Amino acid sequence: MNEKVKLTPEQIAARDPSESFQDLLDLETVQVPAALRDSTDTYLGSDDLSVDRYICRDFFDLEVERVWRKTWQMACRESRLGKPGDYVVYDIVNDSILLTRTDSGELKGYYNSCLHRGRALKRGAGHSDNIRCPYHGWTWRLDGRFDSAPCQWDFPHVDPEQNTLPEVRVDTWGGWVFINMDEHAPTLVSYMEVLPQHMNQWKHESRYVALHVEKVIACNWKVALEAFIESYHAIATHPQLMSFQAIDNSQYDIWGDNVSRTITAYGVPNPSHAKQFSEQDTMDAMMKLAGSEDRPEVLPSQTARETLAKLTLPSVNEASGEDFSDRATMSELMDSTLYLLFPNFAPWAGHGNVISYRHRPNGDDVDSAIMDIYILARYPEGTEPPEDANTFRLGVDEPFSDAADVMGAGLANVFNQDGANLPQVQKGLKASKKGAVTLANYQEVRIRHFNQTLDKYLNT
Repeated sequence: MNEKVKLTPEQIAARDPSESFQDLLDLETVQVPAALRDSTDTYLGSDDLSVDRYICRDFFDLEVERVWRKTWQMACRESRLGKPGDYVVYDIVNDSILLTRTDSGELKGYYNSCLHRGRALKRGAGHSDNIRCPYHGWTWRLDGRFDSAPCQWDFPHVDPEQNTLPEVRVDTWGGWVFINMDEHAPTLVSYMEVLPQHMNQWKHESRYVALHVEKVIACNWKVALEAFIESYHAIATHPQLMSFQAIDNSQYDIWGDNVSRTITAYGVPNPSHAKQFSEQDTMDAMMKLAGSEDRPEVLPSQTARETLAKLTLPSVNEASGEDFSDRATMSELMDSTLYLLFPNFAPWAGHGNVISYRHRPNGDDVDSAIMDIYILARYPEGTEPPEDANTFRLGVDEPFSDAADVMGAGLANVFNQDGANLPQVQKGLKASKKGAVTLANYQEVRIRHFNQTLDKYLNT
């Protein structure tokens, strides 16, 4: 539904004129996946966006009705529902969905509300052979059929056959479980547009959760999400990345209504800072961010990007049980390739460890959000995956540095820098005399694309 127009030279002037990401792909020595070659230069207009969409209660309430109750949303990893009776509760604003696996192995999603007096049937995650309300003991089977109730003789007006738990739609992709409360919504596979075609080669399903951090942030959920679908902010917010991330010439792509992507190359300095750093500076900075004491030497005949790729390959091969020596590009081994599936699921691509984000409202609060950060690690197919990491939860006043022991100090510091910005963005939006935000034509096209899709749902 998004009308696409090729950018004019003036409109795309924000793209750095130096080496592009596609130029880096030309240096690869193995075949480059078509997904990485797929590039869109799309202009979606230059109009400002009203601050109301980030601070207005009426706008938020409309999102609940027309976005959260109409779209496919990532609820959890499928590994959380590995055995019959395993359950997870997914909450979104005031809706609560109980996910479980039945005795036959089917995944089911129910509205988390007892049909007697409305108590939430479950909370959190766990295992249970049935679905029993703790309030009065009404019980359902895992497949949603009514089982029993104390003093059932006192409810002759309740037909057990008609007393099944109302369901939501459930589907899976890449080891992730998705729900949709709209009975008439398109299938998940059609909703995902090009994303499976692009992403399936990187096997999210053959991974376990090596890290899960859940953080409450004092800003609207869209303020948090938008910070992670553009790299433009990194120049000012993350100066320590300039020696090894090509921020200025990140590639931004959009497809259809629901999918967009940023690719930022690693192992090369930011173009506008390139003269400040040697290849060894680039290598040293990357190793420091990774928390490694090693400082491998970059030989005169190599670049830091080539050296890091060679260092990374053995560990990727070992973790996956595959040999990527003749088929993994440097990009797939190190670059930040971050997709977004509307409204709020952002998986990374690549053969090594990958990050995935989810942003959602914190209950029905316009001014706070929950950000989930997952790191997925490969394990060899045909073997038992390691146990998923426990969720590390951070409150609104707890910085990401409190999770440094599980995230690593370098990564925690990057998120701390983002976390310092976001509450101040929310504060500034409320104080705005201008009443609007201004977006770049190219580097923030994903934000415009996201908001145009959002408006289509709100206006339908």
